[in-house]
Amino acid sequence: MRVVVTTGKRKTSLAKATVKEGSGRIRINGQPLEILQPEIARLRIMEPLILFGDGWKRYDIKVRVRGGGFMSQADAIRMAIATGLIKMSQDYEARSKMIEHDRTMIVGDPRRTEPKKFGGPSARSRYQKSYR
Repeated sequence: MRVVVTTGKRKTSLAKATVKEGSGRIRINGQPLEILQPEIARLRIMEPLILFGDGWKRYDIKVRVRGGGFMSQADAIRMAIATGLIKMSQDYEARSKMIEHDRTMIVGDPRRTEPKKFGGPSARSRYQKSYR
């Protein structure tokens, strides 16, 4: 039996997906995908499954995710699931379909928060000056 382990990252979230042959069960941190809240994050996670077609129902996907907010976690999960399905099925037609739909599903987003500098409250803004 073949098992594929893939990772997905977004901001500070890191998701690790284990894809193996099974009956189409998807669990995120031990919780079924169907009851995952909020709904917008669930729909975002389901995008690669919809684009992949019914072929994903041959696999069981188990995901562990940590760090970041719920939306960046959802993006990390969808990236891990998308790459895992492609590696497992060797279906490169689905890969091009996913990239055409949204490139961040396969390719990571390199943006990170800029470090804070001295002389101001944040990375770019400075403290105000007063003369009178």
